[in-house]
Amino acid sequence: MASEIENELGFELPGVEVERRDEEVVTTGPRSIDGVHVDELLNIVVEKNSSDLHLCTDAEPIIRVDGALIRLNYEKLAPEDTHRIMFDILTDEQIERFERTLELDFSYSLPKRARFRVNMYRERGSIAGAFRLIPNRIPTVRELNLPPVLEDLCDKPRGFVLVTGPTGCGKSTTLAAMINKINRTRAEHIITIEDPIEYLHTHIISIINQRELGQDTKAFDAALRACLREDPDVILVGEMRDPETIALAITAAETGHLVFATLHTNNCAESIDRIIDVFPPGQQSQIRIQLANNLQAVVAQQLLPRAGSPGRIPAVEVMVATPAIRNLIRENKTHQIPSMIQTSAAHGMQTMDQNLRDLYMKGFITYEEALSRAMNVDELKKMINTPQTGPGGAMSQAGP
Repeated sequence: MASEIENELGFELPGVEVERRDEEVVTTGPRSIDGVHVDELLNIVVEKNSSDLHLCTDAEPIIRVDGALIRLNYEKLAPEDTHRIMFDILTDEQIERFERTLELDFSYSLPKRARFRVNMYRERGSIAGAFRLIPNRIPTVRELNLPPVLEDLCDKPRGFVLVTGPTGCGKSTTLAAMINKINRTRAEHIITIEDPIEYLHTHIISIINQRELGQDTKAFDAALRACLREDPDVILVGEMRDPETIALAITAAETGHLVFATLHTNNCAESIDRIIDVFPPGQQSQIRIQLANNLQAVVAQQLLPRAGSPGRIPAVEVMVATPAIRNLIRENKTHQIPSMIQTSAAHGMQTMDQNLRDLYMKGFITYEEALSRAMNVDELKKMINTPQTGPGGAMSQAGP
């Protein structure tokens, strides 16, 4: 039957040869991996609207669709297969760098279709690779279902904007949408420092220069230090990995630039603490004051599967640096930030749990998914089951 060759997503598995005889479906087994080029697998990623492709030994090629891992119907990869597939797309310089460091970040393109961020690494002595799809078209803030306040942040003349969240939560896409908004509405000089370059921007109203770690610069801090002498108006730092890069990013905001950066933290208050805690105790007071004076906003996000339909939707916490928020940072009272965010909707702020409640109430996510992603499960349950004022003043209550 046809269902025998379909995976749980409902599409026929690539690599399966199908022969139909009087409505009977016969499969001839997994396709050989011999001679397969990575472009063939990446085209499947694009066609199935997947986010990632994973290649490792003793497993079939695996794609991620809406957060779920799906095995493609190819033979399992042997060590020589992963070595051949990955080394086929490397330059001599990249091969030398990989053999020296045993890991490599780079970008790869399917002409006129898509680009991919690639991480190549070794595991148990064999080669492995992870490919992240980067669409050619940059989506807008509204198309991503992000809060409108993020568009307002793009209009700031200076300051520090931080986008945080775990790996794979869409930080790069959010920042690309915000940079694209500036590019289309303001005449600015934008410089990005990325590892590797993901979304490709073109000069529209602004001019935009994109620098890639390893190819155009040796380190984030060196590129950021040089960037201040390159007449930028807007700076994007792909990742703040060390105290030097963080200090330079804050200094750049302090000297009149609009600086965007990312951090791997789960909420806004934790992001503030993480930035300050990376510095020695003797420097923390100064960094706290600099951050309080120059921060514009922190956006923390995660991606959730949509309820009853394919695709994912972001859940977002937003903290805008109002005078009250700045004062809490300055006085080292970050534990009070969540309460301040919760009561500051007029400034465009929302907690993660408030947004999870809204997404559930609108039917975008399931009740179980909302609870599994909550910062405070009991508080979210209480918010969901509190009567809400509906159209015409009617009271409604939602819950399982």
